[in-house]
Amino acid sequence: MTATDRRARESTGAPDPALRRGLPQHLRRIAGVGEVWTFVVLACLVAFFSIAAPSTFFTTYDLTQIAVNAAIYLVLGVGMTFVVITAGIDLSIGSVLVLAAVAAGEFNIHHGGARAGWGTVAVCVLIALAVGTAWGALQGALVATGKVPPLIVTLGGLGTALGLAELVTGGQDPAGAAAAGLQRTLGFGKLFGVPWLVVLAAVVTVGFGLVLGATRFGTHTLAIGSHPAAAQRAGIGVGRHLVQVYALMGLLAGLGAVMWLASYGTTSIAGHSTDNLKVITAVVLGGTSLFGGRGSVLGTVIGVFIPAVLTTGLIVIGVQQYWQDVAVGIVLVAAVFVDQMRRSTRERR
Repeated sequence: MTATDRRARESTGAPDPALRRGLPQHLRRIAGVGEVWTFVVLACLVAFFSIAAPSTFFTTYDLTQIAVNAAIYLVLGVGMTFVVITAGIDLSIGSVLVLAAVAAGEFNIHHGGARAGWGTVAVCVLIALAVGTAWGALQGALVATGKVPPLIVTLGGLGTALGLAELVTGGQDPAGAAAAGLQRTLGFGKLFGVPWLVVLAAVVTVGFGLVLGATRFGTHTLAIGSHPAAAQRAGIGVGRHLVQVYALMGLLAGLGAVMWLASYGTTSIAGHSTDNLKVITAVVLGGTSLFGGRGSVLGTVIGVFIPAVLTTGLIVIGVQQYWQDVAVGIVLVAAVFVDQMRRSTRERR
């Protein structure tokens, strides 16, 4: 293809066959994320707290609690991985989780409350998933077609979703938001000794890990984050795909709402203000670049457990709760710094 032909293609937006052929090889290079350093950090934390509190840390009970506490953040982290790979961000996930939980909880309250049957539970699950997906798709549409920066869109979504939840409930957590059956099974039940919350998080993680690494949707996600203009010229519908990615984030926030209701039996309206910080920290720690185009679900799994182990370990050795937030914030800044250094190194090559 001559330079004139290439310029003609670019001006009409037609797919470039050369780009289409070269894209998978390029993506294989940028998608090979090294999670080794992140795993080393996790192993060092486990070793430190095991030595500092040998009789109380790294017991079976602690491991189970860490896994249960990390389950919801892992589900949210999977969605955030896709968003950040596209060079986006979603600050609204905690508020969307609350809004989805409130919508499902209000339905449950008016259809049996704690004694609600499985039919009501099924409808509540669908409501939570639908509310989360719709909110995510709306934010994605604003990012893709309105050309509003994701930071601004989702920051506005954070306040709006939380405000709507507070309007519906008067700012108070309603009683009877979750059916007892849902709590007995998903919330506290186990499968061969493994809590159902952990099983569900594992299924979501493996499923969407395969989506990212082995499907066209994952390839397109990586391509858009790496070079949106090249992805567009290769025939990828960038705008439509961004809507789908943010809708996926909303869907998983809705699933997180179901898991929260099952685990705690309440909407916890005021309890999710730092969810975005925790999830973004986990994703960046896992090697997903804030500049887009690079990341993996496996890295996010490791990244989720670093704050979980850090928080549990600090509690075990008696560190004041406020210092836990300080530690997580420092870890986030350090992770972004490392990401920036990696990016600078790649650009110099």
